[in-house]
Amino acid sequence: MEVKPFKAFRFNTGVVGDVGKCIAPPYDVISDGERDELYRKSKYNIVHITKGKAASCDDDRHNPYTRAAEYLQNWITEGALQEDSQDTIYGYVQDFELGGTAFQRLSFIALARLEDFGKVVRPHEQVFEKPMLDRLNLERATAARFGLVFMLYEDSQDIADRIITKAMRQAPLIDFMDEQAVRHRLYAIVAEDDIQAVETMMQDKSCIIADGHHRYTTGLKYMHESGNPKARYQMIAFTNTEQKGLVVLATHRLVGGIAGFQRSEFCARLESSFRLVSFKFSRDTKEQARQRMLAEMRNLHERDETTLGLYMGDRSFYVAALKDGSLMAAAAPDKSEAWRALDVAVLQKLVLEQLLGFDEEKMGNPDYVEYVKDVPNAMNDLIGQVDAGRKQVAFFTNPVKMRRLTAVADAGERMPHKSTYFYPKMFTGLTIQKL
Repeated sequence: MEVKPFKAFRFNTGVVGDVGKCIAPPYDVISDGERDELYRKSKYNIVHITKGKAASCDDDRHNPYTRAAEYLQNWITEGALQEDSQDTIYGYVQDFELGGTAFQRLSFIALARLEDFGKVVRPHEQVFEKPMLDRLNLERATAARFGLVFMLYEDSQDIADRIITKAMRQAPLIDFMDEQAVRHRLYAIVAEDDIQAVETMMQDKSCIIADGHHRYTTGLKYMHESGNPKARYQMIAFTNTEQKGLVVLATHRLVGGIAGFQRSEFCARLESSFRLVSFKFSRDTKEQARQRMLAEMRNLHERDETTLGLYMGDRSFYVAALKDGSLMAAAAPDKSEAWRALDVAVLQKLVLEQLLGFDEEKMGNPDYVEYVKDVPNAMNDLIGQVDAGRKQVAFFTNPVKMRRLTAVADAGERMPHKSTYFYPKMFTGLTIQKL
Protein backbone atom coordinates (compact mmCIF):
# COMPACT_ATOMS: atom_id res chain seq x y z
CA MET A 1 0.00 0.00 0.00
CA GLU A 2 1.54 3.28 -1.12
CA VAL A 3 0.92 6.10 1.37
CA LYS A 4 2.21 9.66 1.57
CA PRO A 5 1.72 12.84 3.62
CA PHE A 6 -0.47 15.73 2.45
CA LYS A 7 -1.49 19.27 3.26
CA ALA A 8 -4.97 18.94 4.69
CA PHE A 9 -7.50 21.73 4.87
CA ARG A 10 -8.50 22.17 8.52
CA PHE A 11 -10.78 24.45 10.52
CA ASN A 12 -9.10 27.67 11.67
CA THR A 13 -9.83 28.45 15.33
CA GLY A 14 -9.26 32.14 14.68
CA VAL A 15 -12.39 32.20 12.53
CA VAL A 16 -14.59 29.32 13.70
CA GLY A 17 -13.78 29.40 17.43
CA ASP A 18 -14.23 25.96 18.97
CA VAL A 19 -13.23 23.46 16.27
CA GLY A 20 -15.03 20.72 18.19
CA LYS A 21 -18.31 22.38 17.21
CA CYS A 22 -17.39 22.07 13.53
CA ILE A 23 -16.67 18.33 13.55
CA ALA A 24 -19.39 15.69 13.09
CA PRO A 25 -19.92 11.94 13.01
CA PRO A 26 -19.95 10.25 9.58
CA TYR A 27 -22.92 11.28 7.45
CA ASP A 28 -24.53 7.82 7.49
CA VAL A 29 -25.03 7.66 11.26
CA ILE A 30 -26.58 11.14 11.63
CA SER A 31 -30.37 11.28 12.04
CA ASP A 32 -32.33 14.32 10.88
CA GLY A 33 -32.69 15.46 14.49
CA GLU A 34 -28.96 15.09 15.11
CA ARG A 35 -28.28 17.03 11.92
CA ASP A 36 -30.43 19.91 13.18
CA GLU A 37 -28.45 19.92 16.44
CA LEU A 38 -25.16 20.01 14.53
CA TYR A 39 -26.49 22.88 12.43
CA ARG A 40 -27.18 24.78 15.65
CA LYS A 41 -23.71 24.13 17.02
CA SER A 42 -21.94 26.17 14.37
CA LYS A 43 -22.57 27.69 10.96
CA TYR A 44 -19.28 26.04 10.05
CA ASN A 45 -20.24 22.51 11.09
CA ILE A 46 -19.11 20.05 8.42
CA VAL A 47 -22.59 18.48 8.29
CA HIS A 48 -23.69 21.48 6.16
CA ILE A 49 -21.52 19.89 3.48
CA THR A 50 -21.69 16.17 4.17
CA LYS A 51 -25.43 15.89 4.84
CA GLY A 52 -27.04 19.11 3.69
CA LYS A 53 -30.77 19.64 3.87
CA ALA A 54 -32.92 19.26 0.77
CA ALA A 55 -35.46 21.95 -0.20
CA SER A 56 -38.74 21.62 -2.06
CA CYS A 57 -37.46 23.95 -4.79
CA ASP A 58 -34.29 21.95 -5.47
CA ASP A 59 -33.36 21.20 -9.06
CA ASP A 60 -30.26 20.25 -11.05
CA ARG A 61 -28.69 23.68 -10.47
CA HIS A 62 -29.64 24.21 -6.83
CA ASN A 63 -29.54 21.25 -4.44
CA PRO A 64 -27.64 19.96 -1.37
CA TYR A 65 -24.59 19.13 -3.51
CA THR A 66 -24.29 22.55 -5.15
CA ARG A 67 -24.82 24.18 -1.76
CA ALA A 68 -22.07 21.97 -0.32
CA ALA A 69 -19.69 23.29 -2.98
CA GLU A 70 -20.68 26.86 -2.08
CA TYR A 71 -20.10 26.25 1.62
CA LEU A 72 -16.67 24.79 0.92
CA GLN A 73 -15.57 27.66 -1.29
CA ASN A 74 -16.98 30.32 1.03
CA TRP A 75 -15.29 28.79 4.09
CA ILE A 76 -11.95 28.74 2.29
CA THR A 77 -12.43 32.34 1.14
CA GLU A 78 -13.33 33.44 4.68
CA GLY A 79 -10.34 31.62 6.14
CA ALA A 80 -12.54 29.27 8.16
CA LEU A 81 -10.74 26.45 6.39
CA GLN A 82 -7.01 26.75 5.82
CA GLU A 83 -4.54 24.47 4.11
CA ASP A 84 -1.65 23.29 6.27
CA SER A 85 1.73 24.71 5.27
CA GLN A 86 3.72 21.48 5.12
CA ASP A 87 3.16 17.86 4.15
CA THR A 88 1.91 15.98 7.18
CA ILE A 89 0.80 12.58 8.36
CA TYR A 90 -1.83 13.10 11.06
CA GLY A 91 -1.94 11.03 14.24
CA TYR A 92 -5.55 10.47 15.30
CA VAL A 93 -6.06 9.38 18.93
CA GLN A 94 -9.44 8.35 20.36
CA ASP A 95 -9.90 7.67 24.08
CA PHE A 96 -13.11 5.95 25.16
CA GLU A 97 -14.65 3.64 27.71
CA LEU A 98 -16.78 0.52 27.31
CA GLY A 99 -18.22 -1.48 30.17
CA GLY A 100 -16.02 0.34 32.66
CA THR A 101 -12.82 -0.42 30.72
CA ALA A 102 -10.73 2.41 29.22
CA PHE A 103 -9.43 2.05 25.66
CA GLN A 104 -7.24 4.13 23.37
CA ARG A 105 -7.21 3.69 19.60
CA LEU A 106 -4.32 5.07 17.57
CA SER A 107 -4.64 5.73 13.84
CA PHE A 108 -2.74 7.74 11.27
CA ILE A 109 -4.30 9.73 8.44
CA ALA A 110 -2.45 9.87 5.13
CA LEU A 111 -3.10 9.80 1.41
CA ALA A 112 -3.12 6.30 -0.05
CA ARG A 113 -2.93 5.33 -3.69
CA LEU A 114 -6.33 4.01 -4.73
CA GLU A 115 -6.29 0.37 -5.76
CA ASP A 116 -9.06 -1.68 -7.29
CA PHE A 117 -10.29 -4.30 -4.86
CA GLY A 118 -7.92 -7.24 -4.74
CA LYS A 119 -4.80 -8.28 -2.87
CA VAL A 120 -3.79 -4.78 -1.67
CA VAL A 121 -7.23 -3.47 -0.66
CA ARG A 122 -9.82 -5.96 0.58
CA PRO A 123 -13.42 -4.94 1.33
CA HIS A 124 -15.43 -6.94 3.83
CA GLU A 125 -18.96 -5.56 3.40
CA GLN A 126 -21.43 -5.10 0.59
CA VAL A 127 -22.33 -1.60 -0.57
CA PHE A 128 -25.68 -0.21 -1.70
CA GLU A 129 -25.99 1.78 -4.90
CA LYS A 130 -28.01 4.67 -3.44
CA PRO A 131 -25.55 5.86 -0.73
CA MET A 132 -22.62 5.33 -3.11
CA LEU A 133 -24.29 7.59 -5.72
CA ASP A 134 -25.02 10.15 -2.99
CA ARG A 135 -21.32 10.34 -2.05
CA LEU A 136 -20.32 10.43 -5.72
CA ASN A 137 -22.60 13.40 -6.39
CA LEU A 138 -21.04 15.21 -3.42
CA GLU A 139 -17.51 14.53 -4.66
CA ARG A 140 -18.41 15.62 -8.18
CA ALA A 141 -19.82 18.91 -6.90
CA THR A 142 -17.05 19.75 -4.43
CA ALA A 143 -13.95 18.04 -5.87
CA ALA A 144 -13.06 17.23 -2.26
CA ARG A 145 -13.14 14.37 0.23
CA PHE A 146 -14.39 14.93 3.76
CA GLY A 147 -15.06 11.60 5.49
CA LEU A 148 -12.35 9.14 6.44
CA VAL A 149 -12.07 5.67 5.00
CA PHE A 150 -11.06 3.46 7.94
CA MET A 151 -8.54 0.73 7.02
CA LEU A 152 -6.88 -2.03 9.01
CA TYR A 153 -3.33 -3.20 8.61
CA GLU A 154 -1.17 -5.59 10.63
CA ASP A 155 2.20 -4.60 12.12
CA SER A 156 3.57 -6.49 15.11
CA GLN A 157 6.44 -3.97 15.38
CA ASP A 158 3.98 -1.11 16.09
CA ILE A 159 6.03 1.31 13.97
CA ALA A 160 3.29 3.87 13.32
CA ASP A 161 1.80 3.45 16.80
CA ARG A 162 5.14 4.36 18.39
CA ILE A 163 5.45 7.41 16.12
CA ILE A 164 1.93 8.54 17.03
CA THR A 165 2.69 8.06 20.73
CA LYS A 166 5.81 10.22 20.32
CA ALA A 167 3.74 12.91 18.56
CA MET A 168 1.38 12.98 21.55
CA ARG A 169 4.08 14.79 23.54
CA GLN A 170 3.22 17.88 21.46
CA ALA A 171 0.16 20.06 21.79
CA PRO A 172 -2.69 18.58 19.74
CA LEU A 173 -4.05 20.30 16.64
CA ILE A 174 -7.55 19.34 17.78
CA ASP A 175 -8.81 18.13 21.16
CA PHE A 176 -12.53 17.68 21.83
CA MET A 177 -15.02 15.37 23.54
CA ASP A 178 -18.08 14.14 21.67
CA GLU A 179 -21.57 13.37 23.02
CA GLN A 180 -20.63 9.74 23.72
CA ALA A 181 -17.69 10.83 25.91
CA VAL A 182 -15.13 9.87 23.26
CA ARG A 183 -12.10 12.15 23.27
CA HIS A 184 -10.71 12.95 19.81
CA ARG A 185 -7.20 14.35 19.36
CA LEU A 186 -5.26 15.12 16.19
CA TYR A 187 -1.46 15.48 16.04
CA ALA A 188 0.91 16.58 13.28
CA ILE A 189 3.68 14.19 12.23
CA VAL A 190 6.06 16.19 10.06
CA ALA A 191 9.57 14.85 10.78
CA GLU A 192 10.98 13.38 7.57
CA ASP A 193 12.34 10.24 9.26
CA ASP A 194 8.94 9.52 10.88
CA ILE A 195 7.09 9.99 7.60
CA GLN A 196 9.63 7.80 5.81
CA ALA A 197 9.26 5.10 8.45
CA VAL A 198 5.47 5.00 7.98
CA GLU A 199 5.77 4.99 4.17
CA THR A 200 8.30 2.15 4.25
CA MET A 201 6.30 0.12 6.78
CA MET A 202 3.15 0.31 4.62
CA GLN A 203 4.78 -0.62 1.31
CA ASP A 204 4.11 -4.35 1.59
CA LYS A 205 0.86 -4.14 3.54
CA SER A 206 -2.44 -5.59 2.43
CA CYS A 207 -5.31 -3.70 4.07
CA ILE A 208 -8.93 -4.44 4.95
CA ILE A 209 -11.56 -1.70 4.82
CA ALA A 210 -13.13 -1.58 8.28
CA ASP A 211 -15.53 1.30 7.60
CA GLY A 212 -16.15 3.59 4.65
CA HIS A 213 -16.78 1.09 1.86
CA HIS A 214 -19.07 3.57 0.10
CA ARG A 215 -16.47 6.34 0.40
CA TYR A 216 -13.70 4.16 -1.00
CA THR A 217 -15.90 2.90 -3.87
CA THR A 218 -16.85 6.51 -4.60
CA GLY A 219 -13.16 7.44 -4.71
CA LEU A 220 -12.50 4.73 -7.28
CA LYS A 221 -15.41 5.80 -9.47
CA TYR A 222 -14.50 9.49 -9.27
CA MET A 223 -10.86 8.72 -10.08
CA HIS A 224 -11.84 6.81 -13.22
CA GLU A 225 -14.42 9.31 -14.47
CA SER A 226 -12.66 12.59 -13.64
CA GLY A 227 -9.17 11.91 -14.93
CA ASN A 228 -7.94 14.21 -12.14
CA PRO A 229 -4.46 12.98 -11.11
CA LYS A 230 -5.01 14.19 -7.54
CA ALA A 231 -8.02 11.88 -7.30
CA ARG A 232 -5.65 8.92 -7.59
CA TYR A 233 -4.95 9.29 -3.85
CA GLN A 234 -7.58 8.98 -1.13
CA MET A 235 -7.51 10.35 2.42
CA ILE A 236 -7.52 7.27 4.67
CA ALA A 237 -7.18 6.56 8.40
CA PHE A 238 -5.12 3.43 9.13
CA THR A 239 -5.31 1.38 12.35
CA ASN A 240 -3.05 -1.47 13.41
CA THR A 241 -4.97 -4.67 14.20
CA GLU A 242 -2.39 -5.51 16.88
CA GLN A 243 -3.59 -2.83 19.29
CA LYS A 244 -6.06 -3.41 22.10
CA GLY A 245 -8.03 -0.26 21.23
CA LEU A 246 -9.53 -1.89 18.13
CA VAL A 247 -13.06 -2.69 19.30
CA VAL A 248 -15.79 -4.29 17.18
CA LEU A 249 -19.43 -4.09 18.28
CA ALA A 250 -22.56 -5.59 16.78
CA THR A 251 -25.05 -4.02 14.39
CA HIS A 252 -28.63 -5.14 15.05
CA ARG A 253 -31.58 -5.26 12.64
CA LEU A 254 -35.02 -3.72 13.23
CA VAL A 255 -37.57 -5.14 10.81
CA GLY A 256 -41.04 -4.00 9.78
CA GLY A 257 -43.41 -3.86 6.82
CA ILE A 258 -44.02 -7.64 6.87
CA ALA A 259 -47.45 -8.21 5.36
CA GLY A 260 -49.68 -10.49 7.43
CA PHE A 261 -47.03 -11.06 10.08
CA GLN A 262 -48.04 -13.55 12.78
CA ARG A 263 -45.61 -14.22 15.64
CA SER A 264 -46.66 -17.83 16.22
CA GLU A 265 -46.42 -18.71 12.54
CA PHE A 266 -43.03 -17.01 12.24
CA CYS A 267 -41.67 -18.91 15.27
CA ALA A 268 -42.93 -22.20 13.85
CA ARG A 269 -41.19 -21.54 10.53
CA LEU A 270 -38.05 -20.41 12.36
CA GLU A 271 -37.91 -23.68 14.30
CA SER A 272 -37.48 -25.64 11.08
CA SER A 273 -33.91 -24.28 10.89
CA PHE A 274 -33.11 -23.07 14.42
CA ARG A 275 -33.24 -24.29 18.01
CA LEU A 276 -35.46 -21.69 19.61
CA VAL A 277 -35.23 -20.93 23.33
CA SER A 278 -37.61 -18.40 24.92
CA PHE A 279 -37.00 -16.21 27.96
CA LYS A 280 -40.43 -15.17 29.18
CA PHE A 281 -40.92 -12.18 31.46
CA SER A 282 -43.52 -10.30 33.45
CA ARG A 283 -43.73 -6.55 33.81
CA ASP A 284 -41.05 -6.57 36.51
CA THR A 285 -38.64 -9.12 35.02
CA LYS A 286 -38.16 -7.80 31.48
CA GLU A 287 -34.59 -6.64 32.02
CA GLN A 288 -33.57 -9.92 33.64
CA ALA A 289 -34.98 -11.82 30.66
CA ARG A 290 -33.08 -9.61 28.24
CA GLN A 291 -29.84 -10.19 30.13
CA ARG A 292 -30.45 -13.95 30.08
CA MET A 293 -30.93 -13.79 26.31
CA LEU A 294 -27.69 -11.85 25.86
CA ALA A 295 -25.76 -14.22 28.15
CA GLU A 296 -26.96 -17.23 26.14
CA MET A 297 -26.04 -15.49 22.87
CA ARG A 298 -22.52 -14.80 24.18
CA ASN A 299 -22.15 -18.35 25.48
CA LEU A 300 -23.08 -19.90 22.12
CA HIS A 301 -20.99 -17.33 20.24
CA GLU A 302 -17.90 -18.28 22.26
CA ARG A 303 -18.50 -21.89 21.20
CA ASP A 304 -18.62 -20.72 17.56
CA GLU A 305 -22.32 -21.54 17.21
CA THR A 306 -24.31 -19.32 14.85
CA THR A 307 -26.79 -17.46 17.03
CA LEU A 308 -29.42 -14.70 16.84
CA GLY A 309 -31.49 -12.92 19.47
CA LEU A 310 -35.10 -11.89 18.79
CA TYR A 311 -37.79 -9.72 20.30
CA MET A 312 -41.34 -9.53 18.91
CA GLY A 313 -43.23 -7.77 21.69
CA ASP A 314 -44.89 -10.93 23.04
CA ARG A 315 -43.43 -10.84 26.58
CA SER A 316 -40.54 -13.07 25.54
CA PHE A 317 -36.99 -12.74 24.32
CA TYR A 318 -35.68 -15.55 22.14
CA VAL A 319 -32.35 -17.08 21.20
CA ALA A 320 -32.23 -18.89 17.85
CA ALA A 321 -29.25 -21.18 17.20
CA LEU A 322 -28.71 -22.68 13.76
CA LYS A 323 -29.34 -26.43 13.81
CA ASP A 324 -27.30 -27.50 10.81
CA GLY A 325 -24.60 -25.71 8.85
CA SER A 326 -25.66 -27.54 5.68
CA LEU A 327 -28.68 -25.22 5.53
CA MET A 328 -26.32 -22.33 4.78
CA ALA A 329 -24.36 -24.42 2.29
CA ALA A 330 -27.61 -24.92 0.38
CA ALA A 331 -28.67 -21.26 0.72
CA ALA A 332 -25.27 -19.83 -0.27
CA PRO A 333 -23.39 -22.51 -2.23
CA ASP A 334 -21.11 -19.93 -3.86
CA LYS A 335 -19.84 -18.61 -0.52
CA SER A 336 -16.96 -19.80 1.64
CA GLU A 337 -17.42 -21.67 4.89
CA ALA A 338 -16.19 -18.56 6.76
CA TRP A 339 -18.94 -16.43 5.18
CA ARG A 340 -21.66 -19.00 5.81
CA ALA A 341 -20.71 -19.17 9.53
CA LEU A 342 -21.41 -15.46 10.11
CA ASP A 343 -24.43 -14.66 12.28
CA VAL A 344 -25.33 -11.75 10.00
CA ALA A 345 -25.05 -13.96 6.89
CA VAL A 346 -27.40 -16.53 8.42
CA LEU A 347 -29.81 -13.76 9.38
CA GLN A 348 -29.77 -12.40 5.84
CA LYS A 349 -30.02 -15.66 3.88
CA LEU A 350 -32.21 -17.90 6.05
CA VAL A 351 -34.40 -15.34 7.81
CA LEU A 352 -34.69 -12.08 5.88
CA GLU A 353 -34.53 -13.62 2.41
CA GLN A 354 -36.01 -17.10 2.80
CA LEU A 355 -38.52 -16.71 5.65
CA LEU A 356 -39.56 -13.08 5.13
CA GLY A 357 -39.02 -12.79 1.37
CA PHE A 358 -36.94 -9.62 1.47
CA ASP A 359 -34.89 -8.80 -1.61
CA GLU A 360 -31.85 -6.50 -1.78
CA GLU A 361 -34.05 -3.44 -2.36
CA LYS A 362 -36.06 -4.06 0.79
CA MET A 363 -32.92 -4.76 2.82
CA GLY A 364 -31.64 -1.34 1.75
CA ASN A 365 -34.96 0.38 2.60
CA PRO A 366 -35.32 1.59 6.24
CA ASP A 367 -39.09 1.08 6.03
CA TYR A 368 -38.31 -2.64 6.04
CA VAL A 369 -34.87 -2.99 7.65
CA GLU A 370 -33.06 -0.53 9.91
CA TYR A 371 -29.44 -1.22 10.85
CA VAL A 372 -28.87 -0.15 14.46
CA LYS A 373 -25.39 0.07 15.93
CA ASP A 374 -24.88 -1.31 19.41
CA VAL A 375 -24.32 2.01 21.15
CA PRO A 376 -25.57 2.63 24.72
CA ASN A 377 -29.38 2.36 24.93
CA ALA A 378 -29.61 1.04 21.34
CA MET A 379 -31.26 -2.20 22.43
CA ASN A 380 -33.77 -0.34 24.58
CA ASP A 381 -34.68 1.80 21.58
CA LEU A 382 -35.18 -1.28 19.38
CA ILE A 383 -37.37 -2.95 21.99
CA GLY A 384 -39.34 0.28 22.38
CA GLN A 385 -39.98 0.47 18.63
CA VAL A 386 -41.43 -3.05 18.66
CA ASP A 387 -43.50 -2.39 21.80
CA ALA A 388 -44.94 0.74 20.19
CA GLY A 389 -45.95 -1.22 17.09
CA ARG A 390 -43.73 0.77 14.74
CA LYS A 391 -41.69 -2.33 13.88
CA GLN A 392 -42.42 -6.05 14.10
CA VAL A 393 -39.17 -7.84 15.00
CA ALA A 394 -35.85 -6.81 16.53
CA PHE A 395 -32.95 -9.10 15.66
CA PHE A 396 -29.89 -8.95 17.91
CA THR A 397 -26.47 -10.15 16.76
CA ASN A 398 -23.10 -10.82 18.33
CA PRO A 399 -20.05 -8.80 17.22
CA VAL A 400 -18.16 -10.35 14.32
CA LYS A 401 -14.87 -11.87 15.44
CA MET A 402 -11.78 -10.35 13.82
CA ARG A 403 -10.51 -13.74 12.69
CA ARG A 404 -13.76 -14.35 10.82
CA LEU A 405 -13.70 -10.90 9.26
CA THR A 406 -10.16 -11.56 8.06
CA ALA A 407 -11.08 -15.02 6.75
CA VAL A 408 -13.95 -13.61 4.69
CA ALA A 409 -11.77 -10.82 3.30
CA ASP A 410 -8.99 -13.32 2.52
CA ALA A 411 -11.52 -15.37 0.55
CA GLY A 412 -12.25 -12.30 -1.58
CA GLU A 413 -15.81 -12.06 -0.27
CA ARG A 414 -17.94 -9.38 1.35
CA MET A 415 -20.10 -9.67 4.42
CA PRO A 416 -23.73 -8.56 4.31
CA HIS A 417 -24.31 -4.82 4.56
CA LYS A 418 -23.66 -3.33 8.02
CA SER A 419 -22.12 -6.46 9.50
CA THR A 420 -19.56 -4.74 11.71
CA TYR A 421 -19.45 -1.68 13.91
CA PHE A 422 -15.98 -0.53 14.78
CA TYR A 423 -16.36 1.66 17.85
CA PRO A 424 -15.92 4.56 18.10
CA LYS A 425 -16.65 6.12 14.73
CA MET A 426 -13.98 8.25 13.09
CA PHE A 427 -15.35 11.78 12.90
CA THR A 428 -15.59 13.91 9.77
CA GLY A 429 -13.99 17.33 9.39
CA LEU A 430 -10.69 16.67 11.16
CA THR A 431 -8.90 16.81 7.82
CA ILE A 432 -10.22 17.63 4.34
CA GLN A 433 -8.64 16.53 1.07
CA LYS A 434 -9.10 19.12 -1.67
CA LEU A 435 -8.72 17.77 -5.20
